[in-house]
Amino acid sequence: MAAPVLIAVAFALGAVIGSFLNVVIHRVPRGESIVSPGSHCPRCDTPIRWFDNVPIVSWIVLGGRCRACRARISLRYPLVEAAAAAAAALAVQRWGVTVAGVEAGVFAWIALALAFIDLDHQILPDAITLPSIALGLLCAWWGGLTTPLEAVLGAVVGAAIPAAVILVYRLLRGEEGMGWGDVKYLAAIGAVLGIQACLWVLVVGAVLGAVVGLGLIAAGRGGARTALPFGTFLSGAVILWLYLPPAWRSFTPW
Repeated sequence: MAAPVLIAVAFALGAVIGSFLNVVIHRVPRGESIVSPGSHCPRCDTPIRWFDNVPIVSWIVLGGRCRACRARISLRYPLVEAAAAAAAALAVQRWGVTVAGVEAGVFAWIALALAFIDLDHQILPDAITLPSIALGLLCAWWGGLTTPLEAVLGAVVGAAIPAAVILVYRLLRGEEGMGWGDVKYLAAIGAVLGIQACLWVLVVGAVLGAVVGLGLIAAGRGGARTALPFGTFLSGAVILWLYLPPAWRSFTPW
């Protein structure tokens, strides 16, 4: 178990990364640079000064409003920062400052970003999913979360299953039931976590999606053909797999 000071440092670093993830979530789907311009209020375009850009704390101090124009700042911003901070701290607490710990934390951050991007835009950008495959394959050679063979097989199986679903659904219905972004994301999940985890994530993500879909139908806010952001549910399942106690994720439906 990592020392408390290391966990605290990981939490602080994760909060900073969470602030950056908010930029990624907002700008990447729009094709904007994540470097320039600097952080600014989306309502009045006033640049955000450093003391108003402290993760989590600044949102609380400002009461969730822009200092310049008093426009509301979404609660999502501090929540993403807090989630990224917790993901880093838990990764260090569980795996220590190791390749596996860094890989787990980074992939949890990726899952957070993809969850909200897919929720907002129903896309999973190649700029994030494809480097994630490389992350899993590279880390596997350096003592990451899985072995090199499992990473390669996980990427292949992770891509093959949703690709087959898309092709069969297109053949039967003449349309695509999933997006190709899901194929690349599941390939990344397989590369980082291995085959068993990839299958677990796929099943749990589908269950989460079904529960939400049925809830929307019951509430009169959707129907059988309502499009749902499957990547968001996959991300939720990824985070569950990473941080649930092993005994809680030991069930397999196969």
